[in-house]
Amino acid sequence: MRVLIVNTSENIGGAAIAANRLMEALKNNGVKAKMLVRDKRTEQITVATLPPSPMLKAKFVWERVCIWKANRFKRHNLFQVDLANTGTDITTLPEFKEADVIHLHWVNQGFLSLKDIRRIIDSGKPIVWTMHDQWPFTGICHYSGECTKYKAECHHCPLLLHGGSGNDLSAKAFRRKQQMLRGAHIVFVACSHWLEGLARESALLTRQEITSIPNTLNTNIFRPEEQTRARLKCNLPIDRNLLLFGSLKATDPRKGIKYLVEACRKLQEKDAGLAAHTGIVVVGNRAEDIRGLFPFPVYAIDYVSSEKQMAQLYNAVDAYVTPSLEDNLPNTIMEALFCGVPCVGFRVGGIPEMIDHLRNGYLAEARNADDLAEGIRFCLDPERREALSGHAVHTALSRYGETHVASKYIAIYQRISGKR
Repeated sequence: MRVLIVNTSENIGGAAIAANRLMEALKNNGVKAKMLVRDKRTEQITVATLPPSPMLKAKFVWERVCIWKANRFKRHNLFQVDLANTGTDITTLPEFKEADVIHLHWVNQGFLSLKDIRRIIDSGKPIVWTMHDQWPFTGICHYSGECTKYKAECHHCPLLLHGGSGNDLSAKAFRRKQQMLRGAHIVFVACSHWLEGLARESALLTRQEITSIPNTLNTNIFRPEEQTRARLKCNLPIDRNLLLFGSLKATDPRKGIKYLVEACRKLQEKDAGLAAHTGIVVVGNRAEDIRGLFPFPVYAIDYVSSEKQMAQLYNAVDAYVTPSLEDNLPNTIMEALFCGVPCVGFRVGGIPEMIDHLRNGYLAEARNADDLAEGIRFCLDPERREALSGHAVHTALSRYGETHVASKYIAIYQRISGKR
């Protein structure tokens, strides 16, 4: 069986990383899997890219210009929405033609337009679409927040300037998506039960098959290692408790950095002794921008694309903290768990499906910095370290192991393609 995984990027961003890992898991379980991307960064032979064209970047820019213009030339939530009004027809490519199953992932920012996706549907090839956020079943947003208009029809989008209008970009895109999906049969896969539940409520997917399968990763890379050795490799101090916060963009408000800063300040107020021996490792673009916000020493590291380097960073710290306000099934939590690192996060999105409260980490009340501080203190308790670490590894292996996840996808591929 030949499966073509389609994603905008090869390995930048959570969806790209998850899609790449799935490709490797499928290959390790007997499937001839390839990726097709717009943005290729390695020499991996099973990752194909679009033919070179000056129009590729222009299409991305044009989509942003349309959003910018609709927002009266303000950068208001410019990258929180996608129109899919321009893209590339991939149905003519040899990788597409030879595939038995087309597996879409995150295809935004000018990679595939809604018309391009309709061409894929009209090709007659079986389609699986893994949803890494809400965009496949909303008008234009990746995360809807408190807005539930997608349950009926999008309009007056809160992510547009002044709340949009009755016939704004979200309303127009919602109607175009309805046309795109008319008569189609796609197996939509959510990475978390939380996202699956939201998808089932969307008017766009009422006639579509929806299920849930988690992401996976390579356990030969993400596994527990001796902490002192890892810290020396990462040039981190060996005499402090270390927290880790990571994001593609460290200053992204959705990742909740302000709550982490507040939690650290409260920890300093309530437990000065613990705070005096604690530091925080911040990984991501613009990490340096938030160095001065914390009451602890900050070890800022630019975005890390190397999985081996990230695994060393996880093994170098005592706890991973993810104060995300909305999230699906964060790869970072999974990576930390596989390395035996307890995690602290808010009880939002798919995070409660990953963190077992008081067993492999701590689930704090959403947007509650006091509770987040309590979770950090809980996970830094040296008497709990061994038990938390053991449960973390057990959780990861039992839920997100390569063979476990690959077998679920393979069963879907075989059913919809009739091939084994």
